[in-house]
Amino acid sequence: MASPINKKELRHLAELSRFNLEGREEEKLLKDLQEIVAFFEELKILNTEGVEPMTGGTTLKNIWRDDEERKDTNIGAGSGNFPEEEKGFLRVPPVFE
Repeated sequence: MASPINKKELRHLAELSRFNLEGREEEKLLKDLQEIVAFFEELKILNTEGVEPMTGGTTLKNIWRDDEERKDTNIGAGSGNFPEEEKGFLRVPPVFE
């Protein structure tokens, strides 16, 4: 089976991710990606029927709090120390000319 990753596809992906690939880098990356895809193709033949999905291999639960409205927060408490404010936003001097 032909690999879905060829030089044309690799160059397209490199352009999208703004990578500048040199000749040797391109060849090595192409080979590595083709091997990774081949490994996943190999995994497709495994029979996983009846195998329970895993979520990270642990039974630990998320400890995040529920997202709920909070009152009496300190939002805006430091804005009085800021030199300028405009329409509810803190105004900063320009960084670039």
